[in-house]
Amino acid sequence: MLNVIDNKLFVEDVSFEYLAGVHGTPCYIYSKAALVNEFLDYQDAFKGYSKTTICYSVKANSNLSILKIFNSLGSGFDIVSEGELDRIIKIGADPKKVVFSGVAKSDSEIAKAIEFGICFFNVESFDELLAINRISEDLGTKARVSIRVNPDIDPKTHPYISTGLKTSKFGIAIEDSLDAYIEASKMNNIQVVGIDAHIGSQIFDLQPFEDSLARLENLFYKLRDMGINIQFIDIGGGLGIKYKDDDIPPTKADFASKIIKIMKNINCNLVLEPGRSLVGNAGYLITKVVYEKKSNKKNFLIVDAGMNDILRPSLYSAYHKISKSISSSKNKKVYDIVGPICETGDVLSYDVALNDIKLGENLVIHSAGAYGSVMSSNYNSRPKVPEVLVSGKTSYTIKKKETIDQLLQNEVIIDD
Repeated sequence: MLNVIDNKLFVEDVSFEYLAGVHGTPCYIYSKAALVNEFLDYQDAFKGYSKTTICYSVKANSNLSILKIFNSLGSGFDIVSEGELDRIIKIGADPKKVVFSGVAKSDSEIAKAIEFGICFFNVESFDELLAINRISEDLGTKARVSIRVNPDIDPKTHPYISTGLKTSKFGIAIEDSLDAYIEASKMNNIQVVGIDAHIGSQIFDLQPFEDSLARLENLFYKLRDMGINIQFIDIGGGLGIKYKDDDIPPTKADFASKIIKIMKNINCNLVLEPGRSLVGNAGYLITKVVYEKKSNKKNFLIVDAGMNDILRPSLYSAYHKISKSISSSKNKKVYDIVGPICETGDVLSYDVALNDIKLGENLVIHSAGAYGSVMSSNYNSRPKVPEVLVSGKTSYTIKKKETIDQLLQNEVIIDD
């Protein structure tokens, strides 16, 4: 949803220059039209399989206004904590469209989710099964569960975001899953309803998705033969997005066609958990040039956004395109763009070619809608930055900038 008008970069009908002037920098910006279009693309891609539920993965971006937009479009939600549960309760989510994932669910989280009436838990261990059964008994009810199996599929992505390999902390090895299903089926306060798998994130090759689903299909038939009737297959998320100009991610339609072909054989409910592919390219981070310097044959631009604001470049060596908010064709130079944090790793991007840089100018970090604000921190006692939603010609503050007082309010100075 980007446009260039009179050499100024716009998101929808609002310039980044205007947004920086009104809301300050650093500042996260989201395009409502981009969010809506990405969700509708998923709906359209899977319209050939009516038993599909799209459960947005809240961890990608948990801003309440963004959750409300997806909820209004009919989205369900994939959550991983009590905090995320409280968020989707606050925006009026349908509990029948909520799945609860994560490896370390606490007793209080489990109880709260059961009382809310979620569709099912994605169970990641035998111990978790025992805990859910115990808590359900205390509440006098049955909890619906899906067991997350680890299909040992290599998604060919960054090792930190590969979640379906044998070495992963997630799920139960698929070769051990029959034992887990048998044990779960014997529990008085457990209702087994699903199979779940999630192989990773930022995946460009569709073959791992097919291979994973084929293994789930085989497990589905084995369970059916044992009298365990599966109602849901949850294939997780992980579809990649475009970060670099030469990235060519698969389309949602291509992804859907391969999944639907297998699901029509299985003929049960399908759950998707997209996150990054819904919000990633709908978001931007504006930052201002504070200083320019040259050191040891390197040109540096020092900006006011750092690794505490956007962690992905430091954590994953992830690439984010960076451009000027006002374009120019003069005096191109190559810079390492670095932040204010007192860490050598606080580098937002290496070897970025930019034209005619002046102090105080605004830069735009692209594809920052997923795992941007949600992974931010207060390192170096820096307040978290505001978030803004753009819709047409209007911008709305959807999260205020933190204050230093807010950072300090929960701390206690003890007397000597």
